[in-house]
Amino acid sequence: MSLLPVEDAIAAILRRVPAPTAETVPLTDAVGRVLLHPIVATHNQPPFDASAMDGYAVRAEDIIPGHSLTIVGVSQAGAGFTGTMTAGEAVRIFTGAPVPAGADTVIMQEEAKVHDGAVSFTSHPRKGHSVRPLGNDFAKGQSLVDAGQRLSPMQLSVAAAANASTLDVAKRPRIALLATGDELVLPGDALGPDQIVASNSFGLKPLLAPYAETVTDHGIARDDRAELRAKLEAIFADEPDIVITTGGASVGDHDIVQEILLELGVTLDFWRINMRPGKPLMFGTRGKTLIFGLPGNPVSAMVTAIIFIKPALRQWVGYTDHAVWHLPLAAATPENTARRHFMRAHLHHTPTGLALLPISQTDSGHTSSMSRADMLIVQPEHDPGQPAGTIVEALVIDAF
Repeated sequence: MSLLPVEDAIAAILRRVPAPTAETVPLTDAVGRVLLHPIVATHNQPPFDASAMDGYAVRAEDIIPGHSLTIVGVSQAGAGFTGTMTAGEAVRIFTGAPVPAGADTVIMQEEAKVHDGAVSFTSHPRKGHSVRPLGNDFAKGQSLVDAGQRLSPMQLSVAAAANASTLDVAKRPRIALLATGDELVLPGDALGPDQIVASNSFGLKPLLAPYAETVTDHGIARDDRAELRAKLEAIFADEPDIVITTGGASVGDHDIVQEILLELGVTLDFWRINMRPGKPLMFGTRGKTLIFGLPGNPVSAMVTAIIFIKPALRQWVGYTDHAVWHLPLAAATPENTARRHFMRAHLHHTPTGLALLPISQTDSGHTSSMSRADMLIVQPEHDPGQPAGTIVEALVIDAF
């Protein structure tokens, strides 16, 4: 069976991803969620001409060297001056307070001299100085945050300023994880002969959690048909949106995951990709549930999750800003094979800017090299290798 090109595999997966659906959440619960409907201002901000500092509201034309203005009142935040200023008058004003009718300028208090109810000034400001005009921040009907953006604290702040108490965000999928293999033990357990510590789920869960309503780790299933089938049946009974298995995705005598999945009604779309690390990737569906069978080697599992599962999750929640960077190499890359290579790399700070320092380790079970990687260099098939300084494409490992 020929190996499926990476782009074809991604396209096949994305065709199975449902369109984003909305749910309304309180503003306090919206950080990190993807906005489905834009935030539109329902009022002007500020809703009146407002002072940008503590000082005095005046008419600019009244400021004449050596002349004083009569202080006729006070305007403070939440309690503005109710009258109308006329020639020769000033109003004491505080930051954020409404500028009184008739005034057009604010002079800071440091430039004011007060004596016997009158004020004079050491500066002659331009008209409109230190006044925030009505709607200066945003105007009624203005779109403040576009749909498709992941909501940050800054965007939630503007949503609050726009008087939005709830936001429409994308529903997130429920994800189930299952590791497989006789050789696996959980972290903290004693290692028996020929055993290794299971690590895949402990990397995948936090990698995928920002996109998910829940990520449920169902532990380890042994390479036993009855046990694996029972575990998968229990997972499917809970009707998760996405099921991710690790291990058993190849075609060896003990790699029975694909076989059991097919018996349980999974329709398999593909299972071999023209890439390294991570060739034996399975993808299919069971009803509305998407099934990903990742390789058991830890680096392969993480890389295939970044390359294939994260794009599916981005589309699921309506977020299409894929984190692709183009940066120079800090060192040369070697010649590549016929399979696309997602090469581990460290983001290196140089005197002239950021650069990608390739990590020479290519073993798909070498977790310590993956822990040092910030990026994955995308090395094309049959690439002859590139010298230092070449601009190459790279993916950010820890980006949304």
